[in-house]
Amino acid sequence: MADRATLWKKYRKVEVTSGDRKNRRISKILRWGLFFLVTLLGWTTWNLTARYDNRIYNLEELDVVPTRPVALVFGAGYWEDGALSDILRDRLDAAIELYRAGKVEKLLFSGDNRVIEYNEPGRMREYALSQGVLGEAIVLDFAGRRTYDTCYRAREIFQVSEVILVTQRYHLFRALLTCESLNVDAVGYAADRTPYVHIRWYWIREIPAIWNAWWDIHIKHPVPVLGEPLPIFP
Repeated sequence: MADRATLWKKYRKVEVTSGDRKNRRISKILRWGLFFLVTLLGWTTWNLTARYDNRIYNLEELDVVPTRPVALVFGAGYWEDGALSDILRDRLDAAIELYRAGKVEKLLFSGDNRVIEYNEPGRMREYALSQGVLGEAIVLDFAGRRTYDTCYRAREIFQVSEVILVTQRYHLFRALLTCESLNVDAVGYAADRTPYVHIRWYWIREIPAIWNAWWDIHIKHPVPVLGEPLPIFP
């Protein structure tokens, strides 16, 4: 019996040791895989920002922003009481600034309107009108549910080929990448006018969003909600 017990202990020891080695090997592979993924994501993001940085103009550079026919403003939500989110208000104020400076002729407001109760482009229009923008200078895109859809519809529905993209800096790199891939000649006007509470989270969130945009552009090729062409300049 003693010999049997001794053999069993030795067997269990070998089994546990073998299992520990296997677990350590798996853990090492996972750590290196995670390191590689993070490095790849970081490098891609850095490369993208370097690629498009010279096509982004800050608020203090209004005088040197190139003139384009249209400013495309991306929706960013509003509250139940109708108040605009800080990010959306800043985007609209930046676009209105371009309009008043004669940098653009039309403002294309793109946002979500999947349900009657939520009309993002309509709310954007109300705000622009309250700031003195003429109604005929405003064009609404009610199916701009995400960045890819907005850029795609700007080209296909509204026949836009040259545009100033108006959004915050963290979002402009993905927006410029998307427009360029869809053959829309775009520059960006950064709408960072006020501090944002969750700005670090927005930058972090852009990393997977950029990869998702790349997947849509090069692999998936999704077709957003479309319809009859509505050229801004017939």
